[in-house]
Amino acid sequence: MFELFKARAEAVGAEVHRVPAAAVLGKVVEIVGRERTSDEPGGRAVWCQGRIGQGLPDPGALAWSIPGLSFEVTRERAAASRVGITEFDWALAETGTLAQDATDPRLRLASTLPETHVALVRTSTILPDLECLLVRIDPRRLRYLALVTGPSRTADIERVLTIGVHGPRKLVVVAVDDPEETP
Repeated sequence: MFELFKARAEAVGAEVHRVPAAAVLGKVVEIVGRERTSDEPGGRAVWCQGRIGQGLPDPGALAWSIPGLSFEVTRERAAASRVGITEFDWALAETGTLAQDATDPRLRLASTLPETHVALVRTSTILPDLECLLVRIDPRRLRYLALVTGPSRTADIERVLTIGVHGPRKLVVVAVDDPEETP
């Protein structure tokens, strides 16, 4: 199912990588390094850690490898960041869409305000389609479902497409295999 998800996500402008769990930090450092983050406003990075990030080194130890990185996600910090890193709960193979319980506003800030969004998702949570996702959701618990398909895009009445007007200009998906999975 990963290959279908990758093909569909790339078709709408996302960049997609697949890594084993042990390599996720190295891949994130590589991706963020290409964006040339710094501790200057407009050049920073914010990371709203979730379950995938729990196995990573102490946040202070990451500062040397990602300049300007903060795990404290505020509106001001996210707005001054070039890169936002978040984790998604599911992915939909049929459309190349990422899905996230974004009830926590920090997730929305880190995924929408920076110009580059790095989205981490477990390959084991790639579902065939939206219908399969909807049967897994408890609307009494989940207050804000975010669905992301490619970088932000909009077109005017003359059909002139513009990327990044209402969100990130670039979406980079890192699909993370659980230790027992093999690609």
